[in-house]
Amino acid sequence: MTGTRTDTGTGTEPDTRTAPTVEELEEQQRRLVLPRFTHDDAWALGSLLVELARQRRAPVAVDIHRAGQQLFHAALPGSTPDNDAWIARKRRVVERYGAASYLVGARFRAKGTTFEDSSRLDPDVYAAHGGSFPITVEGAGVIGAVTVSGLPQVEDHRLVVEALERFLAK
Repeated sequence: MTGTRTDTGTGTEPDTRTAPTVEELEEQQRRLVLPRFTHDDAWALGSLLVELARQRRAPVAVDIHRAGQQLFHAALPGSTPDNDAWIARKRRVVERYGAASYLVGARFRAKGTTFEDSSRLDPDVYAAHGGSFPITVEGAGVIGAVTVSGLPQVEDHRLVVEALERFLAK
């Protein structure tokens, strides 16, 4: 997709005509709060993400972590070991900042800089690219992250948001 940066690090920065704004991303985080998050919920959310990705023939890997424990992981056809590395880097941004990896990157871009240039964090360990979203539970705050890797970053982000919206609607 032209105008977006893929998880492989090639391409350009997100196309600001189609990318969500910082305000829209912050609104998503305020809205996508779960009443609870159990092991069974991780399976259901992960399975929903896999189903959505399969419908789109998306070559992604999906990961859900809670409190340092991997509760769900799937690698669909076309995904590679690099996707697992991107998942870990994006998840670490969520764990450190308590915000979606795409939102963290967007906040740096809104200041006229980049995460890589200004965060003072090792880009081999942290990636503020779209695709990792905090699992936030009412009354508990951020307890984990759900992450997708394999598509351009805005599409990774949108896939996770869509799955969370559907999961909450059940």
